[in-house]
Amino acid sequence: MAPSPQIGKRAPNFVGIGVFKKKLGLIRLSDYRSKKYVLLIFYPGNFTPVSPKELIRFSDYISAFRKLSTQVLAISIDSPFSHQQSLSVSRIKRGLANLTYPLVSDLNQTITKDYKLLTEEGLALPGVFIIDKEGIIQYYTVNNLLCSRSVNELIRIIESIQYVKKNPGQAYQGN
Repeated sequence: MAPSPQIGKRAPNFVGIGVFKKKLGLIRLSDYRSKKYVLLIFYPGNFTPVSPKELIRFSDYISAFRKLSTQVLAISIDSPFSHQQSLSVSRIKRGLANLTYPLVSDLNQTITKDYKLLTEEGLALPGVFIIDKEGIIQYYTVNNLLCSRSVNELIRIIESIQYVKKNPGQAYQGN
């Protein structure tokens, strides 16, 4: 059994099948080490009540994440084919067409288990992890199944983490 993720500790690495721009490919968390921050968004599943709207909001703010050298990755226990299907459905019909970041499949639930987000019923809790360029968890939060997350607050937290790392001993005074 993997230890629970902790602030200041290395994030559990993973390899998963990702879908981006209708193409399948392997995505490894370790590929971003020394290059970018990573915002891992765990969500219960495609076509669930909160997930599509929330994932679209993250997509709409992708330029803000890019300015912060942050890669957004969304992970659910859906299959890659379910991801492809949701990405082919228009936003008007609760799909994820034109999403600007990859969806990662965790069909065997290994990633979700490693991040301690799998319920006893086999559902994935909505969790968010901010991982720095060294692969260290700087922040995480977990919500109940029907609570959404604030994109603006996560951008502010990333800004704060980056400021403190560049200015040791100084508190972030931004928004």
